[in-house]
Amino acid sequence: MRHLMPSVLLSLAVIPVAACGDDDPGDPTPAGKATIRVVHASPDAPAVDVYAAGSTTPLVEDLAYGETSATLEVDEGTYDLEVRAAGAAADSAPAYTTGPLDLAADAHVTALAAGYLGSTDAADRFRVIPLADGFAAPGADEAIVRIVHASADAPTVAIDVGNDGSPEIAALDRFADTGATGVALPAGQALPIGIWAGDPLTRVTSFTTPPLPAGAELYVIASGNLGDLPRQATGFALLAVGDAGTITAIKQDPSVYVFHGSPDAPAVDVLAGGAALAQNLAFGELSAPIQVPPGSYDLDVNVAGTTTTAATITTPALAAGERYLAIASGFVGAGEEPFQPIYAADAFALGDAGARVAVIHASPDAPAVDVGPLTGLEMAAPAPVQDLAFAEQTDGAGLALPAGTITLGVAAAGSSSPVATFDVPLTAGQRAFVVAAGALSPVGDQEPFRLFAIDTAAAPWALAEVAPN
Repeated sequence: MRHLMPSVLLSLAVIPVAACGDDDPGDPTPAGKATIRVVHASPDAPAVDVYAAGSTTPLVEDLAYGETSATLEVDEGTYDLEVRAAGAAADSAPAYTTGPLDLAADAHVTALAAGYLGSTDAADRFRVIPLADGFAAPGADEAIVRIVHASADAPTVAIDVGNDGSPEIAALDRFADTGATGVALPAGQALPIGIWAGDPLTRVTSFTTPPLPAGAELYVIASGNLGDLPRQATGFALLAVGDAGTITAIKQDPSVYVFHGSPDAPAVDVLAGGAALAQNLAFGELSAPIQVPPGSYDLDVNVAGTTTTAATITTPALAAGERYLAIASGFVGAGEEPFQPIYAADAFALGDAGARVAVIHASPDAPAVDVGPLTGLEMAAPAPVQDLAFAEQTDGAGLALPAGTITLGVAAAGSSSPVATFDVPLTAGQRAFVVAAGALSPVGDQEPFRLFAIDTAAAPWALAEVAPN
């Protein structure tokens, strides 16, 4: 997250102002002076310039979403601040005016721009929230954190420090905060935080902070859109702001969905450190999302309901803000490809009018294949997916396809004659993994070859089986 420290004039006709030497709002302020800085937390607003009403020179220039301005020292008094799109003429109509903003002598104010600039709804429209600093003194091994709920599409939330299932803050309304004195939190260690909402309360998501520095005074601002993907720049995140400005945007903990695609494996439980992450997952089933702190994990795959471990697998590094699909594939019994995981990250391109599809080959006895739409009885050449071998997948951005039902053919690599065809319904905005799973030549009770569409645009992800024609 870029940290903007704009140049600030030493004096202005309307507000005498100077940048504090080290941008620390806790430093002593000269008599008759106050300090103010601006945090941009409005996800639909462009970069902005901030003016004092009547001035032709901006106090803050080109402040983008997620950024914090330099700390400005001003005379005590009452001011009207005007917000314009960055680069707009100083005499143009402002996008927003704060109205009278009182800055008392020795006050240290963090002005938080939040809400939707494009909304006229009082519940979520754009506003500037003046937050007067008043942090309590932290203990020797503590940091003091003031938590602000600034997400315009999130409801009232509960905050669970430690993410242990017992929220300490029962209800934090939109655009409210935990108070000027802040909340004392342990320093020097990563801190899990759960976000709960609803009635009854249900965990919505979780975060893991970096270690908090002892003695720090921080704003932690819940910002962004809960309805956006966690990996998007405007996704729901925690914006950490310290004395020197924006420190980082803490993205949501990674989520993993487990899909059972092994043709001969029984129903399984998936455990990490003895804790069940998914239970009684049978072939063709998709787990609920499993959210864990960033990192790599050893997972035990047990026969469902038993302590018999069929395999232990190690995940790749799971990154904050990302969502992953873990496919259990291969043969538990005899077979060329043994039981193994296949991982895929949700990296679909966004904004298409049609659909995006990523194809994953998870059929352990099928050769390398070409996949493409049919023209008559043959696959159109060249096939958009060529020579895809077991455990391989197409580009993460996905193939762009039109909305509607498309007939896909699967053929041996290099052939235009499909061994199987599938009618796959696609909808506008859909972003789906299409997983080829099951045995191409099943023996005994092995599950036969078929496609599964896993739609990542749904919340939680939605699974649909596509049988061959």
